[in-house]
Amino acid sequence: MMMKSSALMLLALASSSNAFAPQSNAATSTALRSSLLAGDMEKEIRSTNYQPGKADTEFARRYGHLVGAKVRTVGEAFAQFTEELGYTVNPLYKNMVTDLVGTTHLITVNARFQRDPLWCLGIVTALDLLLKNYPEGVEMQENIMKALFSSVGMDVQEVRAEAARIEAWAKDGKTRADIEAALKGEGDSELSQIAQKAKGDEFWMYSRYFGIGMVKLMDIVGIDMDKDEVYPIMEDWMTNKLGKSHLTACGDSDLFFRVKDKLEMMETMMKEIEIREKKRMAERLEEKAEAALRAAEREAEWQKEVESAEKDKVDA
Repeated sequence: MMMKSSALMLLALASSSNAFAPQSNAATSTALRSSLLAGDMEKEIRSTNYQPGKADTEFARRYGHLVGAKVRTVGEAFAQFTEELGYTVNPLYKNMVTDLVGTTHLITVNARFQRDPLWCLGIVTALDLLLKNYPEGVEMQENIMKALFSSVGMDVQEVRAEAARIEAWAKDGKTRADIEAALKGEGDSELSQIAQKAKGDEFWMYSRYFGIGMVKLMDIVGIDMDKDEVYPIMEDWMTNKLGKSHLTACGDSDLFFRVKDKLEMMETMMKEIEIREKKRMAERLEEKAEAALRAAEREAEWQKEVESAEKDKVDA
């Protein structure tokens, strides 16, 4: 009965969609077969007594206890962000900030996510880049960051402290070779501990800000900040040093440089506009000053004429 209902529903949908897109008989037949197969699969799953989180796998054993747990939505995270911030985001930045809140929430709400100093360095680097030209100034930038981290259950000062710690370590005379050795798990540095944990966990989760953190380390040790230079290094670090897939990380590094280039271009344009506006303002002030000077000269000449006329009357 369920399979018949699904098939009838599919036919109804196919009929109603004909007004918008032509469908062939072959396409309809394929859709019907897919529906029937889905129904058979559902029956098979039920017959096996499947229970979420109870599979005989390491993943289920580690995360099975989270089945049915309440997960905050993006909407809830954004509502908290808005309440924490207390006022409206500048319209020019609204879409970007909305995207930041959404993507950060989706990263941190994942059960596999684990915050570490390299991730903190990445997100702080990204936010500093994206918000550095925010019109309302540094205080507003900090308020946005505070509200963002609060919306995902973090404290901005703690995140900044973790980022500063690994950045200070890298700036303390470290070279590319030192970073690569740490990424192999050598030594007892914080970066080495992060690498060891990632290498030893088959369910370790990569996220965009981890990749940006690695880009920041490259910058600190003097690697040329060009996407074509960074791509092969990112590939090597992820694949050969951490033993993880490089594809997403390399894509994220390319995205980082595209955004960076656009923001720098925008910054240059804004500076040029500001220079032009200042020049125009100076020209307007100069014109006003010249007009005032001419008016003063005319006033002085008129005053001389008046005085001369009065003198002529007295003489007469």
